[in-house]
Amino acid sequence: MLVTGAYGAGAQTVDTANFRSWLSEFRAEASKAGISERTLRTALDGVQPLPDVIKKDRRQAEFTLSYWRYMDRVNKHRIKKGKALLKKHGAILGRVYKKYGVPPRYLIAFWGLESNFGSTFGGYQVIPSLATLAHDGRRSKFFRAQLLAALKILDNGDITLKRMQGSWAGAMGHFQFIPTTYEGYAVDFDGDGRRDIWHSMADAFASAANYLSSLGWDDSEKWGREVKLPRNFDFGSASLRVKKSLSDWQRSGVRRINGANLPKVDIETSLVIPAGYKGPAFAVYRNFRRIMRWNNSILYAISVGHLADRLSGRGPISVPRPANDRRVSIAKVKEIQTMLNARGYQTGKPDGIVGKGTRAAIRAYQNSQNVPADGYVTVELWEMLRRR
Repeated sequence: MLVTGAYGAGAQTVDTANFRSWLSEFRAEASKAGISERTLRTALDGVQPLPDVIKKDRRQAEFTLSYWRYMDRVNKHRIKKGKALLKKHGAILGRVYKKYGVPPRYLIAFWGLESNFGSTFGGYQVIPSLATLAHDGRRSKFFRAQLLAALKILDNGDITLKRMQGSWAGAMGHFQFIPTTYEGYAVDFDGDGRRDIWHSMADAFASAANYLSSLGWDDSEKWGREVKLPRNFDFGSASLRVKKSLSDWQRSGVRRINGANLPKVDIETSLVIPAGYKGPAFAVYRNFRRIMRWNNSILYAISVGHLADRLSGRGPISVPRPANDRRVSIAKVKEIQTMLNARGYQTGKPDGIVGKGTRAAIRAYQNSQNVPADGYVTVELWEMLRRR
């Protein structure tokens, strides 16, 4: 028997006979790992693969995700609501801060970006979603581990099967923990005997803070700051791979956004320019990298840091969004890569992914054309390559 999602030409089909055979084998493994028979019956009896989950896992983006569009998430509504929730949960957040050393404004910022302050956990039942992905061949080892961890959560009585909801990929609760992260860092902060990251804000905040603390969060440091770059700045040094002290960047001409000198503190710093030379520049510190260990995205880390700043009363980023901002399609990125390869600037196989090799090739080409070599993909770059 085949289960097919009704998605037209993009339909996803799951062989349910094969799924049942796989599930029987996994069930035996889970039993050996100590999961009770009661939990296995409750969670796995009758579970069916979800074609919609496979469709989402296979979904290909049509456009690159730009800094400007990503930062739309840090909007007036989210800032206003975040400030209200910061005040509402002040007592709990204060106790969490005292124990784990993570400032409340950062926890509220993570919360706002992960689940829109708890307004959406994803709407999927976690066990069927994870079973579907664990059976699928693309990332089966990873999701098999997540499924086993999710069963342990049920076995411990922290949440019921019905209330265990999350994203299609199994991220759960207010802070969208995957099950293995939950297993390692979830906390029963309200003392009711359960680590409930879905319905207890005390548990949710403390669990997030415990995880960040385990990553080495340093309360003495900011996440970073917007900075002003000097004329003729070498954009090749704007990279997380380039680490210098603030005093070194000061000697290179980098200043605070208002033109004042950088702080006189000894802190490892990198520069990032997420929207190219026409956009803002940021000096980012070690806590920025810790945010990226939560979600390995420069754009995500900037949005968390900036939202936390706005919640504490700091102003907006100085560089406004361009009125003529144009999205770059994945197809155009592949064309850019193909045209660069043809000109001797090797990007590797055109795949639409703007990685290290593609950025290096773009910078080399930009240098040859005497334009700012920021390595940034734009529609203007695509047009330039087509003209020449």
